[in-house]
Amino acid sequence: LRSEVMNKTSVVIFGNRTFADLTRFCLLHDSPWQVVAFTVDKEHVTEKVHDGLPVVPFEDLPQIYPPASTKILISLGYAQINGLRKDRFYQAMEMGYEPITYVSSRAVVWPDTPLGKNCLVFEQAVLQPLCRIGDNVIIRSGANIGHHCLIGNHSFVSTGVTFGGNVVVGEQCFFGVGAVVRNGIRIADRTFVGAGAVVLTDTEPDGVYVRNPARKIDKTPMEVSSR
Repeated sequence: LRSEVMNKTSVVIFGNRTFADLTRFCLLHDSPWQVVAFTVDKEHVTEKVHDGLPVVPFEDLPQIYPPASTKILISLGYAQINGLRKDRFYQAMEMGYEPITYVSSRAVVWPDTPLGKNCLVFEQAVLQPLCRIGDNVIIRSGANIGHHCLIGNHSFVSTGVTFGGNVVVGEQCFFGVGAVVRNGIRIADRTFVGAGAVVLTDTEPDGVYVRNPARKIDKTPMEVSSR
C-alpha cells in the first residue's frame, strides 16, 4: 500500500471549502493521484491545515510544490458565472502547472470522448457518444449529456441536468439542478439557466433563464452567481 501511494502523482487542489473537500474525497478513493495540499489566494488563507493537509498561498505555490513535480486541479464552483475558476485556471497554467481531469469510474463516458483540461465528471453522469467537452468544465452527478453535444470552456452542469442531442453550449455557462435543454438548442456565452428550467429556444449572451418553459428575466448572471 505504501509503494502504491508513493507512486501516485502529486496534485494540489485549488480551494478549501466543501466543493474542494468533495473533490479530494473522489481523488482519494477513485484516482491515480495523491492530493498533497490545498491552495487559495493568500488573502483567503484562514487556516494552515484543512482536512488534514496543508493550505498554501497560491502566490507561493511554485516555491513549495514546484510545477515540475506537482499537478493542479482548480476545484471552484460557478462564482462570477465561472469567472473565478476561469481566472485561476489560466493563472495556474501561466505558473507552469498542468491541470488534471478527473472522470469518476462510476460515470458513463464513451471511448475517445474529447475532454479538456481541468474537467470534473462525477458519478452517474452520462456523456453520450460523439459529445465534446471543453476545458475547465464541471459535470455533476447524474447529468445526462446528449449525443453530439458540445460544452464550451469554463461551464458548470449541475446534478440531474439533461441535454437533448446536438446542444451547443458556449463558454462560462451554468445549468442549475434538474434543468432540461431541448435537442438542437444553442446556449450563448455566459448563459445562466436556473434550477428546473426547461430551455426550448436558443438563449442570448449574458441572459438568466428560469421556469418552464424558460424565460429570460431582468437580471445578469453576475447578480445570480455570487457564490
